[in-house]
Formats: sequence, structure tokens, C-alpha cells
Amino acid sequence: MNQPVFEGIALPMVALRGMTAFPKMLLHFDVERSMSVAAINAALNGDQKIFLLTQRDIFDEAPTEEGLYTVGTICIIRQILRVPGNGMRIMVEGLTRATLSGTISQSPYFIAQVHPAMDAPMARYTSRTEALLRQCQELFDFYTALIGNQSETMLTAMASDDPGYVADYIAQNIFIRHEEKQEILEEIRPVARLKRMVGILSREVEILEIKNDLQEKTSQRMNQSQRDYYLREQAKVIRAELGEGDESDDELDDYRTRVLLLDLPEEHEEKLLKEINRLAKQPYSSSEASVIRNYLDTVLDLPWNTLTKERVDIDAARRVLEADHYGMDKIKARIIEFLAVRKLAPEVKGGILCFVGPPGVGKTSVAESIARALGRRFARLSLGGVHDEAEIRGHRKTYVGSMPGRIMAAVQKAGSRNPLLLLDEIDKLGRDHRGDPAAALLEALDSEQNNTFRDHYLELPFDLSQVLFVTTANTRDTIPRPLLDRMEIIDLGSYTDEEKLQIAKRHLLPKQRKRHGLTARQLRLLDDVLRDMIAGYTRESGVRQLERELATICRKAATFIADGKGKRVSITAESLHEFLGVRKYKIEAVSPVDEVGLAKGLAWTRVGGEILEVEVSVLDGTGKLELTGNLGDVMKESAKAALSYIRSRTGKLGIDKEFYKTKDIHLHFPEGAIPKDGPSAGITIAIAMISALTGAPVRRDIAMTGEITLRGRVLEIGGLKEKTMAALRGDIRTVVIPRENERDLEEIDPTVRAALQFLVVDHMDSVVDAALCLPNPGEAGSYTVSGNVQDMGERRKDKNIVPQ
Repeated sequence: MNQPVFEGIALPMVALRGMTAFPKMLLHFDVERSMSVAAINAALNGDQKIFLLTQRDIFDEAPTEEGLYTVGTICIIRQILRVPGNGMRIMVEGLTRATLSGTISQSPYFIAQVHPAMDAPMARYTSRTEALLRQCQELFDFYTALIGNQSETMLTAMASDDPGYVADYIAQNIFIRHEEKQEILEEIRPVARLKRMVGILSREVEILEIKNDLQEKTSQRMNQSQRDYYLREQAKVIRAELGEGDESDDELDDYRTRVLLLDLPEEHEEKLLKEINRLAKQPYSSSEASVIRNYLDTVLDLPWNTLTKERVDIDAARRVLEADHYGMDKIKARIIEFLAVRKLAPEVKGGILCFVGPPGVGKTSVAESIARALGRRFARLSLGGVHDEAEIRGHRKTYVGSMPGRIMAAVQKAGSRNPLLLLDEIDKLGRDHRGDPAAALLEALDSEQNNTFRDHYLELPFDLSQVLFVTTANTRDTIPRPLLDRMEIIDLGSYTDEEKLQIAKRHLLPKQRKRHGLTARQLRLLDDVLRDMIAGYTRESGVRQLERELATICRKAATFIADGKGKRVSITAESLHEFLGVRKYKIEAVSPVDEVGLAKGLAWTRVGGEILEVEVSVLDGTGKLELTGNLGDVMKESAKAALSYIRSRTGKLGIDKEFYKTKDIHLHFPEGAIPKDGPSAGITIAIAMISALTGAPVRRDIAMTGEITLRGRVLEIGGLKEKTMAALRGDIRTVVIPRENERDLEEIDPTVRAALQFLVVDHMDSVVDAALCLPNPGEAGSYTVSGNVQDMGERRKDKNIVPQ
């Protein structure tokens, strides 16, 4: 085949990165650089010839003439495929070697002045040339066998007896550096080119043999489960062959140093050093090595010997508690007592406190204040809905993704061995087939055992005796008894309206003003407005809804000021509805007249106390007792007990002895959609029945609470604090309570105690005398008592009294 003849010509030029074009060879490559794309387009617009030249530095994005080799290949474009992004993929065929004489232009693309360089003619085809050709072909055959790529490539090389072509073809189809390919291209003597190719192939074959030998050694050390780490094992074998150290040695030394610096007990130190030795035997990136490494990092990050300095200044702690929260005298006193004991006996262990109260009364926030007052670090664990024991005690580290339990994670986060840990919503722990989280807490919350608390993940005892545990709950009924016995219970009752007023003035309103960018001069609320908000827009035991309503006012005030309508906003009771809308709750008012068959009881709910009206109608009938109003079984039984009491007192009350045969009694509690239960409405039901049967009206300014028995005894109830606050809101003046609750009057809020008259009774006859206007009243059996206020706390027998 005759070689094409070229003269010195100007051609568009493309600089190749990491590849070389050879004559009579096809080459595929992608073009993305703008100057290369422009050169290709210029060639397509001409005779489709282009000069391909390799650049010296493959990372040079904009090579100059000095950055290019001087020998390249003149090619013709055979195929082009444009791809998104202004790029293209082309196929070219090499025509002849050429030498770069210079560049005519370098913008917008290279235009090169090139001179074709033909192969030097061979004198004759000798036996030496034939031997060299066969040696090259055999080496190429061995090379393709080593790389496992014997195909048409080998057949093409074997079919030619042209030394120059064979050298070019092999250089085009083996994986060598572009500098070596350039050397082959620049050699125009075919036999010399073939010799150089033999040298390159010999070296590549030797390297491949070493590589395969290392690969064989590596595969012998690997089992089936370790094949994913094939490449890293190869690197390890190479380091072993070269006599170099393992790069993980520094990591192992670091772990050992950290263990020794912690000065742990002998059991702990021995366990951790054993794990480090196990890590040294594992492949660096094996799954087992990752598990051990995570375990060591977790254990060594724990505050084994880190203790924060506790504040023993009682006055300073008292100031912090008073500044953060209004009221809560029991909690504040208990913390001051704890601090006083710590001051006199620093070695005393941490305690376990449990705050029980309705939502929104500040249980969580007061725990943060306690930590600040004591100078301890604070961490919170939310236990609501947790139903897996491993969440508390951790997972065994043999499992993939295992981690320590929440207690140890919180201690690690706090970074101290004596933090305050808040276990929030402990009454809402779940339980299923995966274990009982409440049982897992027994060890942690036992001050006699938690100095050696063992987390399943750590497998080492950790001292929790210096931790101050604070738990919160809405009710103690769902807390398991063994867990309850380990905690000191402090009850937080509902806030009184006066307490809510002070909390709003001192904490909530300033907080919302600051959050909304307002000052006290820009937004002003009088006490009467706050009282109106508390009574008409909130119905809760805490202050969360009150804070949301204050936030609503602040947003509207900020909008008013930002719109330029004014510089300040003053809200009055008359304008409150413009900011909050119509009242959400009506204020309970006393009826203007005494009514027959209508009595007022007092009920406890989770959001505070309520006045519960009882209506009774007596109709001609056959003695049926109809009970409506969504009543529970206990309340229905109270109604039957009240009816039996009335039958035993018909003579004294002036009621027909046969009424239970000739009259139907319908007892109804309004707001029938709300479930109601509990025994404390017993005396209220009896009074309403007696009033309906006798026609005697019930005093409209009296409310009552107490359980009734068949013989008329009045028994103790719970929730007295919340019930008396409801009476005060409803403009009630007299409250009838059981004698057994007389001691609870000391817990009543002073404002409530001063405004109400309490009648303490032990028998139903006394209630009748006080509440009904009978024609011939019996002996009065009640007297007036005043008391002092504090949190009522426990509901005692009145477990489910009314609206859930």
C-alpha cells in the first residue's frame, strides 16, 4: 500500500491529554474544551483533516505551544457524535506522522504548521528483523494472556510482517504511560521502533507477573467473606514484600496511649487492651475492625474520670431558682436541702427525683434550672413511646449498627460523670416482646446499685452514683411500682389563676416580647387583661396555651408597628377580642335564683378543676333510675348508693316512703360528650335527688365534693386544690368538703382560702342542712375552717374523677 504524500501544511490542531494517536489506527476520544471543539468544527468545515498532538502535562487545561510535544499524527475525522453540554465524541483514523513547525494561531483554536514525517525505508528484511518481530509478537501474546484479554487484538498483531505497523499497533493497544507511547511515535525507523516496543513489553510482562504473584499470595490469605477487600489486601501484601510497616500501627499506639492515660481499673484496662490486640489482627477495613474501632472510640470518649465542680453556694443557687420560676416552693426547698447536704457531706451520692404533674406546669424547664443552680451539665432523654429494653441498656456490640443505650449516650454527650440527667415522660414507657424498658431502668435509678451500671454495649461497669437523676411524669398510675419506689416523688399541681398571672408578667410576656423584637414601651398589657386572657382564652393546668396566646398578641402588635400605624400598642379588656378573637371559654357564673333538682359538684381534670352540675328530674313511673351524661361505672354506683341513703331517710326528709315504686328518677350530667367517673360526686348526686324529691331548692352559691356511703358517711376525695380554684372562678362562696380532707386545707392557695368558706362534714345529714332550704332542717353538723395553700398533689381515691 502506497503512503500518502504531504507537503508542509496548516491544519487545525487538538491537544490530547494522556493518549497518543498513531498512523493507520482508529482512535475514539471525547472533546470538551472549547478550543478543541472549535478546532474539530473547523476541520469538519474543511477537508476533515486534523493534527493530533499530545500535551506534556495532562492536568494543564489551557496548554501553550511550549507545553506540547513536537511529533504528532495527521488524522481524518471518520465519525462524530455530539453530546449534551457542547461536547462531542469523535472517531479519527491516523494518516501519517508529522512534525510541528509552529503555530499560526492559538485563538480561538490552534492552527498548526506541520510537516509530514514518513517512516525511514528499511535496507532489507533480514532474519534478525524476523526474529525481533516474532519476539515482539510472543511478548504481546504473553501480555494479553496475563491481562486476560486475548481477542482480535492479538490476531491483528500476528497477521502483519511490517515491523513499524506492529510496533504502532501494540503501542496503541496496551496500557502504558503516554510518555512511552510518545517515544514510539517519535521513532521513524521501523526496526528501532520495534526494538523499543520489545523493551517496553518485556518490562510490562515482568510487572504483570509480579502483580499476579502478589494476587495469588493475597487470595490464599483471604476467605470467601473477605473477597470484598481484595484491593486493600493487595496493598498489604505489597507493603509486606517491601518490608514497610503497617499504617495502622500509629492508630493502635494511639488507642493504647489513651487507655493508659485514663488510669482505669484493672478490669477495664485489661478488657480494652484485649480489644486493641484483636483490632491489630483484623484487616484494616474489615467489618469486624470497624465494629472494634467504633467500640473503642465510644468507650474512650466516656467521661470516666471527668467531674464538673459543683456549686455549693446556697444563696446563689436560691437566686437562680427564684429567677427562673415562680412558685414551686417544694422543688426549690428540696434542691436547697440537697445542696446543703452536699456542702456538709461532699461524698453523698446523687439522688433520684420524680416530678409528677399535668402538662405545661414547668417540670422540664425546672430541671434545667436545677442543673444551672447546681453548676452541673444537663442532658435530656425523652422516654415517651420507648418500648425496647435495648434503648435503655444498649445493644450487644456484635450486632451491626449497635450502639450504647440512651443513658450512656446522654452521659457521653454531657461530658461529665456527675451531670443532671432528665428522664422525660417516664410514665409513657412502652412494653412489648423486646423487653420492658421500665425494668431496665431499675438498676440505673437505684442509688445502691448504679455505681456499677453495665450497659450491654460497653460490657464494662460505669459509675452513675454521682449522677443526679430527675424524672418527669403526668401521672404516677402508669409507673411500675418497683420503679416508683426508687424515686422521691414531688407533686406539681395546677397553677392558680394568680400564679399564672405572675408567671405571665415575670417570664412569659418578657420572653415573647424579646422573641418578637418588642419592648415594654411598645407593648403594654395590664393585669386585668392578663386575668381576662387566663379566664376566657385558656383552660389548662399549666401555661403553654397562655404563652401561645401571648405570642399571638405579640405578632399582631409587631405587625401593627411594622406597618407604621403606631409606635406602641396598649391592650385593654375591651380591645382584647380584636387580638385574640371571641372568647373560647365562658366564665362560669352563679344562677340568679336557687333551683330545685340542680346541684353543683366539684371535679378534678387533667387541666385543672371544674364545676360539675347535676340535674335530677322526678317523674311518675315505676321506680326506674335513669342515668345519662356519659357516666362511668363508679359514678353510676355512687348514684345508686345515694338513692339507698335517701330511702333510709325518707321520714326525716319528708319524702314518700313508696317513691321508689311510683316515681322514675332521671339523673343527668351536662356535657354528655365528656366521659365522667369517680366517687367524689356522691354527695352532689344525693343533694340533687333530695331537692327534686322534696321540692326544696339548692343554694346557688354552694358547691360540694365527697364520696357517699349507704349509711350517709362522707369519705375523703382527692384533687382538692384544683377543685377549690374552680369554685373561686365560678363565683362560689361556700364549699363542702369531707372531714378527712380538713388537713389538706393547709395546701390550698392563700387567695382561694381567703375568698371561700369551707364546711367540713362527715355525714350526709350535715350536707343536707347546709345545702337545702328544707321546711324543717335538722341539726347542723358543719362548721367553718380556714386553711393555708400548698399543692394538693395526690388524687388519692379519686382516680378518674371527670373529663379525660
